[in-house]
Amino acid sequence: MRTLPQEIEVWYIIPAIRRELAKSLIGTHKITYEKAGQILGISKAAISQYLTNKRASRIKLHDKVKKEVEKSSIRLLKGKSDAVTEITNLLELIRKKQWYGSVCKKLIDNELQDCKEVIT
Repeated sequence: MRTLPQEIEVWYIIPAIRRELAKSLIGTHKITYEKAGQILGISKAAISQYLTNKRASRIKLHDKVKKEVEKSSIRLLKGKSDAVTEITNLLELIRKKQWYGSVCKKLIDNELQDCKEVIT
């Protein structure tokens, strides 16, 4: 059975975007885990798991997506947007620009791949 693009987004891309948003909010903008969790609508434990590579650790986003994530984090901090809107916009941008990332050492379509491009 083939994996649907929407499944790839839910299982891989959205967690990777959340991870990068958490890194930006905490690493660059120096806010607390609790505040980052409130902004992203997830627990501070989830924030910790993203930052310690316990979640979304096998996903590598395109460098251009990471730059857009930084812009999104600034909008979130300024209260000009919300996490759902920003994640949705980033997903649409990834699809439109074809800025695919990769999933490494993960079971995809019942085959273990060292690295496989993620196409949504």
